[in-house]
Amino acid sequence: MKISEFQRLIKDLYYEKDIERGVGKTFFWFIEEVGELSEALRKNKNLGEEFADVFAWLVSLANLCGIELEEEVRKKYPDYCIKCGSRPCKCEEGL
Repeated sequence: MKISEFQRLIKDLYYEKDIERGVGKTFFWFIEEVGELSEALRKNKNLGEEFADVFAWLVSLANLCGIELEEEVRKKYPDYCIKCGSRPCKCEEGL
């Protein structure tokens, strides 16, 4: 499934609830899920489920903000490192 397809699915399923909740409260749910992912990483349990939850809430936020994630990801992360132009990245920063 493409990111755009998943984003459409989440919108079809939850957009009305997301609108009622609003961006602020949806962001809080997203952060809560990030916390659950943190715990899952620490315990090495339910990793896939927690990654999926974080992604779903991120997509919900994008929907509320009118952001097409797949389009933005392609712009921000082309097929090469935007700093050094290499694939894979050969930048020394962040090591």
